[in-house]
Amino acid sequence: MTETTLTIARPDDWHLHLRDGAMLAAVLPLTSAVFGRAIVMPNLKPPIRTMTELRAYRGRILAALPDGHVFQPLMTLYLTETTDPRDIGEGAASGELSAVKLYPAGATTNSDAGVRDFAKVRPVLEAMQAADVPLLVHGEVTDPAVDIFDREAVFIERVLIPLRRDFPGLRVVMEHVTTREGVAYVEGAEGRIGATITPHHLMINRSDIFRGGIRPHLYCLPIAKREEHRLALRRAAVSGKGRFFLGTDSAPHPIGDKESACGCAGVFNAPVTMACLAQVFEEEGALDRLERFASRNGPAFYGLPVNEDTITLERGAPASDIFCDVAVEGGGVRVFQPDAGLSWRVRQAA
Repeated sequence: MTETTLTIARPDDWHLHLRDGAMLAAVLPLTSAVFGRAIVMPNLKPPIRTMTELRAYRGRILAALPDGHVFQPLMTLYLTETTDPRDIGEGAASGELSAVKLYPAGATTNSDAGVRDFAKVRPVLEAMQAADVPLLVHGEVTDPAVDIFDREAVFIERVLIPLRRDFPGLRVVMEHVTTREGVAYVEGAEGRIGATITPHHLMINRSDIFRGGIRPHLYCLPIAKREEHRLALRRAAVSGKGRFFLGTDSAPHPIGDKESACGCAGVFNAPVTMACLAQVFEEEGALDRLERFASRNGPAFYGLPVNEDTITLERGAPASDIFCDVAVEGGGVRVFQPDAGLSWRVRQAA
């Protein structure tokens, strides 16, 4: 018998961009209406580098939260070559610091302040290992000699394996994994490692970016890969294995910045994430494992309780207005819309 509704523990988003100012106010409600918690990325302009900046940003997020929305932003620091290890100890002791984000310099949006020389961040990594603060990695090298579609696999060999060998007790999340090599590494590695997977990487491959012309709203970093990699991601997501969990990497940009001569990388998927996931898991015959991926594996990795409240998904196409551009001062934001029609929607959040 075909299921018509599915109730699961309220999901969390373990990789989210909220930006700041008017953009924050516009996009936050679309996450907080569905998700209980989110790991908030620190790559603002300027980035969130100190506990003082972290507290101020968290305050702005909470101030923008709509009345009636129960949502906990989990805050991160941006790792730089001048990060003070004392900030790690302070943030861990207070419980205000959930993780630290590693951006190789130049890898993605607002990553120019990222790490170039890993020897310079060893004291910070030692402090993180001692305080059990997770390291979130944008897993791509920025060597111009490496093809953009190979950057993740090369990052594993050049950076991730040596880093985890030197810091075996460090909890590491390979963010927005996009390749079969990434999946295989996370599945087979020893120690404390997890990986987030985005809804758009489960639904599109690199050919979709160019189908019918250049489609800038499907351009993200890491870029979507070949179909064989998309299928590997789907197998990992629906496997039920605890090392894989949801991180939307929902990344809003004004439409004009996406459709420019040098368009920004990022897919804004927050409004449709759960509809996309239900579609994928049903196609894979794994609706019974959606809750593990979206609501249980992430809290287990981060040592947090599963949300006590629930959301209900119901069979039926999402309302058409869910795909409408989100109005933001200075230009709207385009919502991710896969070519295949969606057959699930969020009915309610209890």
